[in-house]
Amino acid sequence: MKQLLAPAPAPATAPATGTVSAKALGDLPEWNLDDLFPGRDSAELTAAIEQARARALAFEAAHKGKLSDLAAPALAAAIGDYEAIDETLGRMMSFASLLYAADMTEPESGRFYQTTQETVTEISTHLLFFSLEINKIDDADLAAKLADPALANYEPWLRDTRAFRPHQLDDDIEKLLLEKHVVGKAAWVRLFDESMAALRFKVTLPRGEQELTSAEIFNLMSDKDGAVRKAAAKSIGEVLGDNARIFTLITNTLAKDKEIDDKWRQFAQPVSSRNLSNFVEDEVVDALIAAVKAMYPALSHRYYALKASWFGGEQLDYWDRNAPLPDEDDRTIAWSDAVDTVLGAYGRFSPQLAELGQKFFDNSWIDAPVRPGKSPGAFAHPTVPSAHPYLLLNYQGKTRDVMTLAHELGHGVHQILAGVQGHLMSDTPLTLAETASVFGEMLTFRKLLDDAPGAAQKRVMLANKIEDMLNTVVRQVAFFEFERKVHDRRRQGELLTDEICDIWMDVQGESLGPAIRFEDEYRYYWTYIPHFIHSPFYVYAYAFGDCLVNSLYAVYQGAEDGFADKYLDMLRAGGTLRHKELLAPFGLDASDPGFWQQGLGVISSLLDELAAMDAST
Repeated sequence: MKQLLAPAPAPATAPATGTVSAKALGDLPEWNLDDLFPGRDSAELTAAIEQARARALAFEAAHKGKLSDLAAPALAAAIGDYEAIDETLGRMMSFASLLYAADMTEPESGRFYQTTQETVTEISTHLLFFSLEINKIDDADLAAKLADPALANYEPWLRDTRAFRPHQLDDDIEKLLLEKHVVGKAAWVRLFDESMAALRFKVTLPRGEQELTSAEIFNLMSDKDGAVRKAAAKSIGEVLGDNARIFTLITNTLAKDKEIDDKWRQFAQPVSSRNLSNFVEDEVVDALIAAVKAMYPALSHRYYALKASWFGGEQLDYWDRNAPLPDEDDRTIAWSDAVDTVLGAYGRFSPQLAELGQKFFDNSWIDAPVRPGKSPGAFAHPTVPSAHPYLLLNYQGKTRDVMTLAHELGHGVHQILAGVQGHLMSDTPLTLAETASVFGEMLTFRKLLDDAPGAAQKRVMLANKIEDMLNTVVRQVAFFEFERKVHDRRRQGELLTDEICDIWMDVQGESLGPAIRFEDEYRYYWTYIPHFIHSPFYVYAYAFGDCLVNSLYAVYQGAEDGFADKYLDMLRAGGTLRHKELLAPFGLDASDPGFWQQGLGVISSLLDELAAMDAST
């Protein structure tokens, strides 16, 4: 089964605040999941479950223990049957996941999500043999069979499936792990999600005491009023600290679970399984991490010292890290204006890209309002190629919310374009899955910058873009370092809350620099980050994607006609090509150490531009 919920993008701050009036935002769309199934009690869903179970049982009876003897056309037909069954299961799981994301605190949604997971897992056990037996086919035998055009169509999927052969366990063990997943890792992930969604944060604001969700309280960290930012920060730290015990238990349990899995599968490092699933070499990731860490002083340390000077000092309190600049426009951006801005930016680059993006607004494919119990942050969920993606946002009218819309819409159009590859080959490795989203952000930023009415507005926008890039590159690499240290230390025994907090403070201090002043409650801020729980070591994909897009955008700025066509072709490739093949048409190579310096140099040059503007005022 493919990953069913794409993790949220790297947040500068979590979006949303319940203080913005609905009138100012305009009509916010809510998704309609009928394109998947008309309801959790619908006859269509019941029929899909029964049909998938029957087809899986028949498939197992027809092919188990016989794959190596199949001729190429028969093997191709078997893969096609497997793909169709798995897509039905994916549709079912997508439906349950999206219902659950809309309200994680509603008991029936939670029960339906768990029941669907268990049903899909039970059916999947009858399909598990297929990939295991494919990995046992002799290399020479498979190479000969790939001469058949029908089978050659699935060559990328066969390549990627067989990449895991060195880490495959005995069939019975693989089946046991699959069946226990729903009461193992998946159960702990659900506990994290529901615990986080249930948290409420009391904060005293100018209009009185408020009780807010995590999405609402984190947005106050970018409020224009410093007293509001401080009150929000203190409340967040207090609530997270009060609940740190359960988050410590979840973190320890999942880290140990991963250690056991890695040991049995013989992965050299905790990150190695992630790198393999991303089809990116360990040394490429190591080069990225090293390059970013080496640039901490020139990027984040330099910027936050500059920002501190704007606030009249040498240091910023941590709650002022994402504070708006003193002269920043804090107007509320209506939803319709955000849509026009993003689609306008997309259309300026490629009318076809904008047409695909328009589909999300013409149909009910987006869920934008803030609601109690709703998943915080944002994501784009691809569902299955026979349907369409859905976007979840928590839109509250800030400029960063517009950028989040641009980011998630980039994912969405990418998922539509890659859908032509079919269910098994439409998935893009996570390192490249962030390309379209970050590129969409860059297109939107450039349009906003061009449309800014004066130098003061351009300065603010430039500063905000630099902050977003630092949150995407520096902060995510710091998150990666935190994960690496936690997983390494966990191998020596269970970690106490204070020990995890110490690791968190060490990496935060190193990455953000001496211009950021921390207080004790910040020690618990590691607990709210879902990536650590949902997708260990996912976070470096953001830095990978941002640096890649910086280099890609530089090529675009100097390119002749035809860049957009090559770009769309790259997105259409889905998971059929690796990063070297995808970037070759643009003259880029992520395995070249200079590649990362080129991407980081874009951030550095923007800082130079900002410093020059600051000096002239």
